[in-house]
Amino acid sequence: MTTHFLNTSRVLPLAAALAVAVPAAHVLLPAPATAQTANPVNEAAAALRAISTMRADFTQTDRSGQTLRGVLSLKRPGKIRFEYAPGTNMLVVSNGQSLYMVDYDVAQVQRWPISNSPLGALLDPSRDVSRYGRAVDTGNPNVLSIEVRDPRRPEFGVITLIFVRDAAAPGGLRLTHWVALDAQNNRTTVRLSNQRFGMAIADSTFTFRDPRRGAARGS
Repeated sequence: MTTHFLNTSRVLPLAAALAVAVPAAHVLLPAPATAQTANPVNEAAAALRAISTMRADFTQTDRSGQTLRGVLSLKRPGKIRFEYAPGTNMLVVSNGQSLYMVDYDVAQVQRWPISNSPLGALLDPSRDVSRYGRAVDTGNPNVLSIEVRDPRRPEFGVITLIFVRDAAAPGGLRLTHWVALDAQNNRTTVRLSNQRFGMAIADSTFTFRDPRRGAARGS
């Protein structure tokens, strides 16, 4: 996500090499002719804006093949929570303004503005995906690959978002996974499954217990 998060050995970096090939089973619908000629970056930006809330299971794999699992909760504008499965005593959460990594084992909290993260493409309402993104050819009109980076701020890294066409998903595209690369070339892939949209998610989901004080933070 951020350089700091990606360099933390206890939680895996948010990117392994991009798996360009999406399994055919994930391509739910053929692309209509009009969609094939549309601007993929604008399509992806519209699909992201169309997500009000989302929950999904995730697997997070680093370049060495190590994998963590958990549940992702997303709420616009700017709120996200990575709830890791038991055994990983950490949490990554954004309250819409800042992104926090909380390590309960060592009672440490790190914080960054969400705009300073490749995940800003998912979280920051002011970050225009169409301005910073470019389409990467996948060879499959049903699969969109959008690389997002700010060329003026290379230290923020790059995130590549992968979508498949799905009429049941907001904006007609389902976000299946992303690959994040930080300035030190640390890569991790996060894959989503069992995506659900439009449910009620309380804002309290995006707070956390501060291990330094035992106080709730992030609200």
